[in-house]
Amino acid sequence: MFTNAQRQVERTGRSGTPREQYLQDLVTQFQNATDEESKEKIAANLANFAYDPFNYAFMRQLNVLELFLDCITEPNERLVEFGVGGICNSCVDPANASVIIQCDGIPLVIQCLSSPVRNTVTYALGALYYLCNPSTKKDILKPDVIRTIREYAAAGSVNVSFSNLANAFLEKHVDA
Repeated sequence: MFTNAQRQVERTGRSGTPREQYLQDLVTQFQNATDEESKEKIAANLANFAYDPFNYAFMRQLNVLELFLDCITEPNERLVEFGVGGICNSCVDPANASVIIQCDGIPLVIQCLSSPVRNTVTYALGALYYLCNPSTKKDILKPDVIRTIREYAAAGSVNVSFSNLANAFLEKHVDA
């Protein structure tokens, strides 16, 4: 559910932790975590906060988008999944998309298209849909990427989510 400043005050009350501080605490916990399971849970939690526009400025300020991109470079498939999920959830916002692009996130998202994890592929398709614009088309609309997306578009009987997202991408950015 999307929130606003008034709703946030109502939910946290007088003694609750303000959202910015809560997100900062999560980032610190992630940075200090020594086991993979803790990192996975924290990354998933941060990715869940990434869908709400109320959190966008906090996430940029706290470098959470960069943390998501770092997760994509990890060998742990769950961290990759939650990292690209956070990118997908937040890149609808132009300021967030700009940070992701400036941090060379497009190649990282593209590599997620070949993941064995279905959610990772779904998030990558969604993120590329929003990250593709006139200034990024040269980086995204490469023949091998388009070929992969066309394969997902044709896979409707195997995975409807892949097919629907891939077809939406193609209709907006390739076949338009």
